[in-house]
Amino acid sequence: MRIGLVLPSKGDGAGPDSVDAAAEVAVRLGWTSVWTTDHMMVPPGAEAAEYGTILEALTTLAWVAGRHPKLKVGTSVVVPAMRDAVHLAKELATIDVLSGGRLIVGVGVGDESDVPEWTNLGKADRFRVRGAYLDETIAIWRHLWAGRTEPFEGRFHRLEDYVFRPLPPQGERLPIWSGGRSDKAVTRAATLTDGYHASQTGPGDLRERLPDLLAQRSAAGRPPPTLSIRTRVKFDAPRGPVYSLVGRPQDMQADLLAFDELGVDDLIVVLDAVAPEAVVSAAERFDLQVVEPYRAAKKEREAVDREAWSM
Repeated sequence: MRIGLVLPSKGDGAGPDSVDAAAEVAVRLGWTSVWTTDHMMVPPGAEAAEYGTILEALTTLAWVAGRHPKLKVGTSVVVPAMRDAVHLAKELATIDVLSGGRLIVGVGVGDESDVPEWTNLGKADRFRVRGAYLDETIAIWRHLWAGRTEPFEGRFHRLEDYVFRPLPPQGERLPIWSGGRSDKAVTRAATLTDGYHASQTGPGDLRERLPDLLAQRSAAGRPPPTLSIRTRVKFDAPRGPVYSLVGRPQDMQADLLAFDELGVDDLIVVLDAVAPEAVVSAAERFDLQVVEPYRAAKKEREAVDREAWSM
């Protein structure tokens, strides 16, 4: 299971030093990817405490990708209906070109609480059709990234007489992961995207959701998707109503092993730190106390399984 890190691109103090420190420690620890969160104009109040100060997601990815060539970069997640499908296609293709094919695009529809942000962005009319807009966006991206030049006719877009170059190195198979916990997000992961990117989802939640996802993928004639989990890390905290990796290191190790057994490919962690020194310290602690013991336990289990099969 690969480990990724959500960059500290939000909160007071977020800036080049914090982002660079996070990317550097991810490389040093052998983690494989870094991720940005997408908000632009949240209203004052509870959301502003977390997202009021935030670096723009795609610009940050482009900056990090240029400075850290060993890392994959991704969005966790971008909301296409808040933006523009074709403009996003160009921005994402450009990041993939400039990074040499290291981009992963997590997509979602946003939460019900995000309504004021849609209004602030001049996209209030899209809120109730945001799922349909996302589905069409995925189709447009595949169409353009494959280098197709025939017209595209959809509910929201009509494309004709256009040139779209350069193409992303990953082409139409540039990985798109469906974020969210709803039934529709699972269906989107089964039928339209390459992966499922779940947040606030523990091993038990995923165990319940996975059979439906795999059954829908099979019915659509598609192989199993890439599975990824985004979760906060909270050492020594009690388990709350929203899933996070919490408690003692051994409790977190048990969750990592459970995710691994369920076939999770990428675990992407959010560390509650922004200052460069705090980010580095939190990442090093998580790697030393949780990731390394998890990997050792996994190797031990695999050795036991091989011995059992050889008997």
